[in-house]
Amino acid sequence: MDNFADQCLDMAQSILGHNLESISEQGTITPVAGEESRLDEPGHAALAIGEYFRATNEATIGDYDLVDLSARCITAQVFTPEVHENGLAYSALGLLSFGPAKDRNQVWERLMDPTREQLDKLLLERSDYDNHYQSFNIAKAVTRFSLGLSKKDETGRLIDRFLERIDSSSSTGYFDDSAAADGKLNGSFDIYGVQSFVFIRQALQLHANLHLRERKLPSLRTYSEKYLKLIPDIARQDGLGWAYGRSLGAYGQMHCISLTLQALRDGWVPAAQRDLYTDAVRRLFMNFFVTYLDQEHGYLVIRDEERNTVPYHTTRMANFDAARYLCQWSRLARATGGSAAPAAPVAPRKVARYVSFDKSNKKEQGLFVYQDPDSGLAVQLPLIASSELGKGTSDYLAFPHSPGVFDWPVDTYLPIMMPELTFGEHVIVPSFYGKNCTTSMGLRNSLNFKYDQPELITKDEQIIPGLGSCKVTWSFKGGQIGCEFCFSVKQQVQLDKMRYVLAIAAPHSRYRVATAFTLGEGGHRTEVVKDDFHAEWKELEVVSENPEYRTYYGNLHYLQILERDHPLIMRPGIQYRLSLTFEPDIAFADE
Repeated sequence: MDNFADQCLDMAQSILGHNLESISEQGTITPVAGEESRLDEPGHAALAIGEYFRATNEATIGDYDLVDLSARCITAQVFTPEVHENGLAYSALGLLSFGPAKDRNQVWERLMDPTREQLDKLLLERSDYDNHYQSFNIAKAVTRFSLGLSKKDETGRLIDRFLERIDSSSSTGYFDDSAAADGKLNGSFDIYGVQSFVFIRQALQLHANLHLRERKLPSLRTYSEKYLKLIPDIARQDGLGWAYGRSLGAYGQMHCISLTLQALRDGWVPAAQRDLYTDAVRRLFMNFFVTYLDQEHGYLVIRDEERNTVPYHTTRMANFDAARYLCQWSRLARATGGSAAPAAPVAPRKVARYVSFDKSNKKEQGLFVYQDPDSGLAVQLPLIASSELGKGTSDYLAFPHSPGVFDWPVDTYLPIMMPELTFGEHVIVPSFYGKNCTTSMGLRNSLNFKYDQPELITKDEQIIPGLGSCKVTWSFKGGQIGCEFCFSVKQQVQLDKMRYVLAIAAPHSRYRVATAFTLGEGGHRTEVVKDDFHAEWKELEVVSENPEYRTYYGNLHYLQILERDHPLIMRPGIQYRLSLTFEPDIAFADE
């Protein structure tokens, strides 16, 4: 993997070369034009610099003094107007990257006494979280002990607490990033689970006590392997990785690559499956490299006139994170050894399985994954709750996410491939939770994924007792998809309107792999099989110039809306069905 390691390091050096100039004399980060800085960006920069030092053992890039820049960033981070746990944790690991012994740590030597005292104070402050922020507490504990700022090592206890909370919120051992949200439907099983395990593993690698690391790795492996086993199933043939939930795009690629390379380095991948995972990394990396890196200038592009990302991800932060990950990949690849290419070609696999994230008497949640290499159809259908920042967006709706084929807008709500029923102030979509989730063989060897909703739920994830219920069936066969939504009400009620939306987007005109999936001239080939709401297709809505309707991957051009815009009296004892079929014309972007 030496060539891959060299390539990653070259890219990291290029990205840092374009972004180190944004670090001011005070250590704050100057944003790119049109954006505002985040208060945790100095921490992200400090860790990127630290990872580069670990990968190269070089304290300069060109005319930049990395020790001085790191000291400036850490100083700015610890003196932010309010404490940012993530920035503080990134700063702490960035400092630790230059060595665990204070008397031999170049950055610690460069810090002024007030900065050392403030850092010591902040690292000693105890906090507790039920979401991915707990991984930041673990990083702080690693730094506290490893630098000798505390004689008591709390790392093991915090890791145990992190894992215990996974068990308390998931019956199958997956990470719920919304476990602490009061009055909200829990079960946000998104990419922040992958990020948390990657960050904790990175922190443990820097821990001064090697014996503690060896003691904790087996229990971490038990949980992180669940995500590891998902990665070959969700990685599409064009290399696109995690495709549902918030904070995707470049991060949907980077977190998955990091987890896989860490597992390969740690020997968690059986020899018989090494080619499978090596091939997945190769495709994920190529997609990341071509889709998000400006090859001409050598920096990361996460938003432009054609695509967007969540508003709280800045271009500077993403560039420093990309440089950090590239340095990490370079180290991991060298430690893993072997070839970066599989020993033999890995044939595309058929995948059709439901992964249960949580099953209790209150709710069931999970992910249905389907890939048919013959037609190219590959979807990720999540049945999960959203995180607080992703609430009220399309990212978490229970439709088959497949960028380029079945798209949705970033950080915006539309009922994509979901019937949206409006009853007065309640806007209902059959997503977020289910009961009786099952997979079964259907007619003509199709595969069915079914779930019930005994009580209807709003788009803001509030369950409305006593209003009605819904049964949902998705069927898959080859490149064909069918869906049926069957609603019942418990008492006579007026439906004010119903709408169902299909979004038509395209990959980026410049930043895309040649094999990126897109819709051909045939489109979705949609057929309405049954419509008890008597809705009508509206005139095609053009949104190409609307900046609110962009995806993580390219521009969103059209909305096809099936709508009933006048009231319907729904009566108990009657089932109201909406049933559609699709056979998308899947093509390659550069055919």
